[in-house]
Amino acid sequence: MRKPLNGYLPIENYGIIGNMHTTALVGLDGSVDFLCWPEFDSPSVFCRMLDKTKGGHFSITPTTPDMSSKQQYLPFSNVLVTKFLSEAGVGQVTDYMHRPKPGSRSHSVMLPWLIRSVDVIRGELEFSAECFPAFDYARAKHKMHIDDTEHDHMENAEDVAAQTAVHPMDLRYVVGASAGCHGMGFDWQPVDNPNGLGQGVQAKFRLQEGQRVTFIFRTQPEPNTDFIDPPLSMPLLDELLEDTLMYWLMWIRKCKYSGRWLEHVERSALMLKLLTYEPTGAVVAAPSFSLPEAIGDSGRNWDYRFTWVRDSAFTMYAFMRLGLTTEAKKYMEFVSMLCREKKNPDGSLQIMYTLRGGREMPELILPHLEGYRECAPVRIGNGAADHIQLDIYGELLDAIYLYNKYANPLSYDDWVEVRTLVTYVCNNYDQPDMGIWEVRGQRQHFTYSKVQCWVAVDRGLRLVDKRDFPCPDQALWSRTRDKIYEEIMQHAWNPEMRIFTQSYEHKEMLDAAVLAMPLVFFCAATDPRFVSTLNRIMLPPHKGGLSANNLVFRYNAIETDDGLSGEEGAFSLCTFWLAEALARASPANKTMLYKSQVIVEEMITYGNHVGLFSEEIDKAGKHLGNFPQAFTHIALISAAFNVDRELKKVHN
Repeated sequence: MRKPLNGYLPIENYGIIGNMHTTALVGLDGSVDFLCWPEFDSPSVFCRMLDKTKGGHFSITPTTPDMSSKQQYLPFSNVLVTKFLSEAGVGQVTDYMHRPKPGSRSHSVMLPWLIRSVDVIRGELEFSAECFPAFDYARAKHKMHIDDTEHDHMENAEDVAAQTAVHPMDLRYVVGASAGCHGMGFDWQPVDNPNGLGQGVQAKFRLQEGQRVTFIFRTQPEPNTDFIDPPLSMPLLDELLEDTLMYWLMWIRKCKYSGRWLEHVERSALMLKLLTYEPTGAVVAAPSFSLPEAIGDSGRNWDYRFTWVRDSAFTMYAFMRLGLTTEAKKYMEFVSMLCREKKNPDGSLQIMYTLRGGREMPELILPHLEGYRECAPVRIGNGAADHIQLDIYGELLDAIYLYNKYANPLSYDDWVEVRTLVTYVCNNYDQPDMGIWEVRGQRQHFTYSKVQCWVAVDRGLRLVDKRDFPCPDQALWSRTRDKIYEEIMQHAWNPEMRIFTQSYEHKEMLDAAVLAMPLVFFCAATDPRFVSTLNRIMLPPHKGGLSANNLVFRYNAIETDDGLSGEEGAFSLCTFWLAEALARASPANKTMLYKSQVIVEEMITYGNHVGLFSEEIDKAGKHLGNFPQAFTHIALISAAFNVDRELKKVHN
């Protein structure tokens, strides 16, 4: 059932499951084609998305020809069901990773297992199962053995273990059947892996209506540890599924959003929660690496399995907008740790950190992997970690300000760290940087970065006003805030073209990042300068704009020197920003509110079959870039909240 994109499924043909430590991508064909284990930034075990031959996969697919498939999440959860339909029968694979139900006594500890349960709902179907691990990004050799010990069919039937250089993995299955069903035959067959690094296994099995087999892929239990995995049985697995469903249901019930796009907002919230690294509260930008932003040889392939200060700050904003303040508090603890322990010698923050607050993430190329649809290079690590991107301070300070307003009052110790950051911005805002888009060309005075520097100082002053915090540099802050504002209006404004420009250096270039100006209250959305810029952005590229089919590009990749070659897709974050900016500008022009609603509705249609978004959309409406992308889901929540609020004003 593999689709014909050079042997690769379209990016949008995947759903995602996870346990807030790692995630797996599951295709519409029933194959797990991406899994880093045991954490988001661990080496991959399966990554067929990045090499159809060597990457490794764990597939469960019916052998019946002319089979169609559907995929959905069970309501209010991150439990994914892939259903296969044919005249001969209907079967489904239920995929999830265990989360203990709050207050559960029997399973209060999370079991770090990938669980895949196969059922036949109607008729009788034959399935083919294949497990071909490729450890350490398909670089490490492994050994495999099959335990042929006889067991009761209602219990554990066989073990298949793959020994790696890092840790041993264990694949087991448990069989269950309703009364009257005959037993099923199952025989794992060892098969050489195409990459020559070790064997995998495959098997065919036939299920009748009412029969079930559940596969458990996990780290092999280690002897001499305090925790012992419970004995496998079908009742245990039923309890784990129920606990996991209740965990997600009880969490999403805390969401306070009640607007017109409730289903999509809740799915985005569930996705952001899934991308939160539970031990620290950090948020991964995306759980994947090196999915291309353009098909071809542009080289726009990056590793997003880290926490960006920018992305995480926006995530905190999204959680607070939805009333999910516990997550915001957890991330604030992570930020406090970064500010105390991880600042650079000059008092600045790094733009990104590992999920545990580490600073090192060397960028490497894996030349043995061909890349998604042969779009090399495949990169791990991220060389942008040492970039100067001054916008991060505005995004972080805005989130902290909102945290103080909507979640918990800021402590004095946290205020001391905030004060240091604001003063750093005052002393360094006039430096060129690499900007929000992390260009790999020349440093510039990017307009968006200057706006966010203004935000950083402004939010610091607002905290002083709201909380009466001591501020020896208050006069400096006030002067700097005014100076930045005047400088932007003078140097980032092109009076002939009547646009806010990408940077002070390139006064003829548009950049969709300036759409955020009214969103952060730098200027009113009805300001003539901003409205003129907004109208220009909505023009198609061949007329000097950045929009095509109501989708917005970050900038003109052909005309802009960003240090990379080729084009890229429309950037989903920017499209949602356009919708929100139009809604905010609508008091001066009611047609803009209608336009904003249309854009939100259209963008929702670009989400995949289970409501997930990647980073970009290509000209044919296909997904590009790492998937799913936290940034896009954050922007969906913000646009849905603010556009819905403006619509309610009109209709009430």
